[in-house]
Amino acid sequence: MIQRTKKLLFTTVLLIAAVTWPGQDVLAQRKKKADTATTTAPVEKKDDKKKIDDLVKGHKKHEGLFTFYQDTTSGELKMLVSKDQIGKEFIYFSQVADGVTEASSFRGAYGDNKIFKIERYFNRIEFVAQNNAHYFDPENPLSKSADANISKGIMASAKIEAEDAENGLLLIKADNLFLKETFSQIKPPAFPGEGPTSFKLGSLDSEKTKVLAVRNYEKNTDLAIEYVYNNPSVLNGGSSAVTDGRNVSIKVYHSLIELPDNGYSPRYDDPRVGYFTTQVTDMTSSGPTPYKDLVHRWDLRKKDPNAALSEPVEPIVWWIENSTPHEWRETIKSAVLEWNKAFEKAGFKNAVVVNIQPDDADWDAGDIRYNVLRWTSSPNPPFGGYGPSFVNPRTGQILGADIMLEYVYHTNRVVYDKLFGDESAIENGQWNMQHGHFCMAGAHLQNNMMFGQAFLRAHGASDYEMEGMKKEAMSELLMHEVGHTLGLNHNMKASQLFSPAQLGDKDFIQGKALSGSVMDYLSINLAKDKANQGHYFSTTVGPYDVWAIQFGYTPVTSKKELDAILALSTKPEHTFGNDADDMRSPGKAIDPRVMIGDLSSDQIGYSIHMMETIKKLMGGIKEKYSTEGESYQELAQAYNILMGQYATAGGVISRFVAGVYVDRAMAGQEGATQPYTPVSLQDQKRAVATLSKYMFAPNAYDIPNDLINHLARQRRGFNFMSGTEDPKIHQQVLGSQRSVLAHLTHPNTLQRMVDSELYGNEYNMATYMSDLTKAIFDADINGNVNSFRQNLQLEYVNTLKSMVMGATSARFNHMAKSAALYNLNYIRSKAANANGNIASKAHKDHVKLLVENTLKEVK
Repeated sequence: MIQRTKKLLFTTVLLIAAVTWPGQDVLAQRKKKADTATTTAPVEKKDDKKKIDDLVKGHKKHEGLFTFYQDTTSGELKMLVSKDQIGKEFIYFSQVADGVTEASSFRGAYGDNKIFKIERYFNRIEFVAQNNAHYFDPENPLSKSADANISKGIMASAKIEAEDAENGLLLIKADNLFLKETFSQIKPPAFPGEGPTSFKLGSLDSEKTKVLAVRNYEKNTDLAIEYVYNNPSVLNGGSSAVTDGRNVSIKVYHSLIELPDNGYSPRYDDPRVGYFTTQVTDMTSSGPTPYKDLVHRWDLRKKDPNAALSEPVEPIVWWIENSTPHEWRETIKSAVLEWNKAFEKAGFKNAVVVNIQPDDADWDAGDIRYNVLRWTSSPNPPFGGYGPSFVNPRTGQILGADIMLEYVYHTNRVVYDKLFGDESAIENGQWNMQHGHFCMAGAHLQNNMMFGQAFLRAHGASDYEMEGMKKEAMSELLMHEVGHTLGLNHNMKASQLFSPAQLGDKDFIQGKALSGSVMDYLSINLAKDKANQGHYFSTTVGPYDVWAIQFGYTPVTSKKELDAILALSTKPEHTFGNDADDMRSPGKAIDPRVMIGDLSSDQIGYSIHMMETIKKLMGGIKEKYSTEGESYQELAQAYNILMGQYATAGGVISRFVAGVYVDRAMAGQEGATQPYTPVSLQDQKRAVATLSKYMFAPNAYDIPNDLINHLARQRRGFNFMSGTEDPKIHQQVLGSQRSVLAHLTHPNTLQRMVDSELYGNEYNMATYMSDLTKAIFDADINGNVNSFRQNLQLEYVNTLKSMVMGATSARFNHMAKSAALYNLNYIRSKAANANGNIASKAHKDHVKLLVENTLKEVK
């Protein structure tokens, strides 16, 4: 059986071989044919490789840093990359040309600013974002591992469509680079806590998204793209600025910029002065502060390096957009040029130049080669002024800047009429989470300006004086925003420069800034004696501004020269604290001198002056703001402005409780004090006593009844559909009091009060909480309690309750809880009387019930 199988298998193999292996005759014939073929004329081989010229036929060519071709039929975009651009770094920058504020996009908003490298991977071109956050000393062996555990971002990978090897050119399709969110995120993310009815962009519509323009220059390429987001079914269609919530357009400029190779010398940040920076960590340093943070500044160089004062080789040139009202142009120009006073101290003459854009200019304000002061009048304005800049992330050199100004903030229209002094509500929003250089100086100045108008109307001021005050406000805003474009961030500590008496002396204050810096959010300067009224707003840069420019721009040849400038930080006029240091929000930061809406070296005293002024103005605004034949809209706005200013003053005062003064001077520096010094017992008690009188007392809000009767907003269509139109006075007053209480009883405040006892604080927790409780209860708990006080007292009891029970109680220290329980018992005993009218008795019963139930539940 086995033999038969082997024989069959052998036979099968032979048959297969006979069929598949050609015989000698066949092989000979094939060889003959092959020989014949070699003697005939060769057949020309077809070249299957695509040529660039063939692929760009029918395209419009845009030559520049990167050459682009656009199909004149379909609009399809192609990009030419030269081989000498492979492996080279470039700067990417984006800017919103037009958008809607609901989507956190608006004209002039700056977006991404980063370095990318172009690399080739076989038949593809990659655009790779570079990480600039780390520095490795090339002399240190650790630099060999500089890329370890650092992720670079491959933003795009495009197939090479054609290659011209002779000329070193590569062609790729560019639609996916720019018609998608490849280089920069445009659609905002969903934020935690967003409700289902919040405005949301739909999906990017590839059919509607298109290239609007390609502008090409030798050192930069700019593309204007309109992104269209489609959502077929929307719940919230947005404001009147959104024509169709289902189809929302956001127009963006993308700029590809040649990396400057100009010998620019970086300057590194110091905590004693405030510049915007690019943060860089020295990974090879063994020191405790391995920081090499790059200061953002322009590349100013002297024409004559040996001259003490020289014009720059290239000045900082500003253009006033031709959309600017003619009557404002001179004020704007003068305000911008005020910065030349600071640059002269740094050795530069005419460092800043201002021109006016011609009406027939062949460039627009979105061209990054021009620094433009731009004007808009938006339906939903996000700011009053906005002064961003973009930089070379490798060095910190500022390459361009713009200033956006909103017309509404220079009118009598109130944008945030529901905002009663709590500017943190604006500045801490989602927009600020996306845009680090957010600035609300315009809104702040508008509130001050309208407060100033109420003050001037009450004193029968002339139109000339009113216009003068408005011009001062505009000058301060312009100087503030220009300061940002020079690299300076906010200085919310600068308001300490002058005493109330000096600010109220027109001869003394004439020609001076009201504070150390125009980069602060100051209160308006109102003199107690109108006859001695000086400047309402700053009209020139302050001494801190001059010193900061000296640090950033003075040409130096050694670190020793910079150290000599920085050694002056301990001068009172050079004090500095930025947004991270300010106490605008309850529980935030620790130094009460770093605050918004304040003024003078006696913040409590000046705040009292403002509150007294507002009380006087309240009695006369109905007459001054009631115009025959017109509605009471302006009166309602004036009232809200005054109430907002009153609340702001209360907030300023409250920050002294458990406050700690901060000194950022270096160890051993001349004029330095200790880093942390608690606010004195006298000033803390003064703050509590002032709040007791002006925020908590039974007569703290003595608003004329006949004024309340006239606080009527003008009806427009169905604008009262969402709520009743009657004035919500109790709600407004309680809102102001609640904001102050939120800080006075904040876990951070109470923790600091206990901790600071270890290093000098003399106002202990038990005494403070007892003082606060008495301020809120003792004046009327034995008799009639008016409705404002009833609201306040119940709010306070609920606050104490939250300190000892519920989800929030875990945030409070044990001493705070003990003080809360002690004061709840005190309140229970005080509310036990049956005195007063029926409303007061009902209120006391309510208080007792809340306290008793709380004490029962506390374990």
